[in-house]
Amino acid sequence: MKGNAVIGQSGGPTSVINSSLAGIIEQCRRLGLADDIYGMNFGIKGFMEERLIDLGQQPAHVIEGLRTTPSSALGSSRHKVKEEDLPRILEVLRKYDIRYFFLIGGNDTMDTIHRVEQYCRANHYELQGIGIPKTVDNDLFGTDHTPGFASAGRSNMLSVRQSGWLFRDMQRVDQFVIYQTIGRDAGWLAAATALAKTNEDDAPHLIYMPERVFDADRFLVDAQECIKKYGWVSVVCGEGLKYADGSPVSASMTKDNFHNTEFGAMGGASVGLNLHKMMSKVTGLRGEFQITESLIMCAMDRALKQDLQEAFDCGRHAVDLAAKGETGHMVTIERVSNDPYSIRFSKASLGDVAVRAKPMPDSYINAAGNHVTAEALDYLRPLLGEVPEYVTLEKNFVKKPSKQKAIA
Repeated sequence: MKGNAVIGQSGGPTSVINSSLAGIIEQCRRLGLADDIYGMNFGIKGFMEERLIDLGQQPAHVIEGLRTTPSSALGSSRHKVKEEDLPRILEVLRKYDIRYFFLIGGNDTMDTIHRVEQYCRANHYELQGIGIPKTVDNDLFGTDHTPGFASAGRSNMLSVRQSGWLFRDMQRVDQFVIYQTIGRDAGWLAAATALAKTNEDDAPHLIYMPERVFDADRFLVDAQECIKKYGWVSVVCGEGLKYADGSPVSASMTKDNFHNTEFGAMGGASVGLNLHKMMSKVTGLRGEFQITESLIMCAMDRALKQDLQEAFDCGRHAVDLAAKGETGHMVTIERVSNDPYSIRFSKASLGDVAVRAKPMPDSYINAAGNHVTAEALDYLRPLLGEVPEYVTLEKNFVKKPSKQKAIA
């Protein structure tokens, strides 16, 4: 099938999303899949406004440079497609003779492709829609992991490891630190920080994930036990923590366009801040809370080569599926083995991906609900890379001189 191709990026970026974009463009060119390749400027909303960038005319060095460029080069959007948008989308598709529809994003993005592809089919317009996975949250159904998660997970892990050394040495000043990760419904990014812990007293001491009900009383007991044992405590919390009654620990009531509760700074409330307040009120101790928010989504300095390559290959595989006449699928990654690390690319139905999420398995979270298991670490290690080693001074304290010697 001839015609043109269009590519869009949706939702929050990752440090590797542009590598997927480069993979799609390069493979489209290599296979001669489409006559022209367009890019949606600011996602599906920009597409409806006919804001199309001619990607086929981009210089080779620009396409290659995308592989190590952070954020979303095309411009992103969080517009939720409504039923009344679909006729306009089809109108633009027809006007520009677009037959290949590629979107890079998460669950909501896959829902967009699914709905557009179904609408075109119902209106007898031939369109092949393929999704390319992207989310730092790692909660897309059907894939072992999503491009962008490993780099974001490593960024979190490094921050927690380094802040852990800071607070270990500052425990006579600050005795607790709360580090908040993004992840509305899944604790993958919070869990990733567990790799920062190489010794029993290393950070993080406690990890709380949205998959488990948060018990404030139990948290305070756990935290104070750590302070008693180590002299300080490092706590990592996912932004989506909820109490037993389903209310968010952040106390946020703000909703986004997809009716999801907005946590973190954007939601006007913060899990990390509220945990900090609990600790200060009950213990009277001084501490700190840390929120990186969207910084980990564009931390190219911490992007992993393996993650960048997998993102690129996902883009290429999406074009390969389209070239075979496939439609209505998202590219997936299947893990073949942990050691040595090996994967293969496959596909999942957009209908399945759009309506399902992938929380952490029960076997990845410990019985107390405040840390991860060895099984989770086995899953994470091949993705996040080596943990940097630091040294610790030997505690060879100088003997106190006798009083008589001191006077002399």
